[in-house]
Amino acid sequence: MRDDGLERAIDAAGGVAGLARKIGISQPSVSNWTKVPAQRVVAVEAATGVSRNDLRPDLYSEPPLLPEVPIEPVDAARAQEYLLLATLLLAAPSGRLLDQLAALTGDATPLGRAHAALAEAAANAVPAKVEREYFDLFVGLGRGELLPYASYYLTGFLNERPLSRLRADLAALGIERAANNPEPEDHAGILCEVMAGFAGGRFPASFEAQHAFFDKHVGPWIGRLFADIERAENAIFYRTVGALGRAFIDIETEAFTFAN
Repeated sequence: MRDDGLERAIDAAGGVAGLARKIGISQPSVSNWTKVPAQRVVAVEAATGVSRNDLRPDLYSEPPLLPEVPIEPVDAARAQEYLLLATLLLAAPSGRLLDQLAALTGDATPLGRAHAALAEAAANAVPAKVEREYFDLFVGLGRGELLPYASYYLTGFLNERPLSRLRADLAALGIERAANNPEPEDHAGILCEVMAGFAGGRFPASFEAQHAFFDKHVGPWIGRLFADIERAENAIFYRTVGALGRAFIDIETEAFTFAN
């Protein structure tokens, strides 16, 4: 039996097939859900407009066990950047999200210019065409043009040792795999969600632990993925997503290196 949050998302998307299409996964996968998997909450929220608090109140509405520690503005901005990348990597953006992205502003910095380019691309985008672009890039008939997984980028194969090492480190940090989530944990979107959880304080971890996680599981490969997205044959809107990701990861890499 589906919970209320999932039912609301399905209604907002126009049915199970509509929700599956909007977040770029198969209809049977959504049909098997009883609630929105934790790793899909951000994508479903972006696709349907149903808030994460309503989708998974068990994850987002529980009072903290300890007094909340104020998040530094830099870390809040990092969390937002990672969440944006996670949302766009896990599913094609909805028309509502494209409208929000079109309102982004930029400055003369590399990241600011990437924001401005993404805003312009979003303003000119047609949701159905972006949805097809996402499918061609990351899903495809059999496989997409790109495989956004750490194992593939680090070994040339899927589900290899980088994934098992990641799972061990996530378990040590107390981060559990979401039930019914078809994607392995080394998907770039999931890793961006984890980094957002670190930066935003949802996953308690010291700066040293965040640094070690980034250096081991994110930094060695994800910049190459974003560069590949920029030059992918099927990328139009997503070319600007690749540029944004590359610029942001360059900043993260430099910041973690400088902190040594």
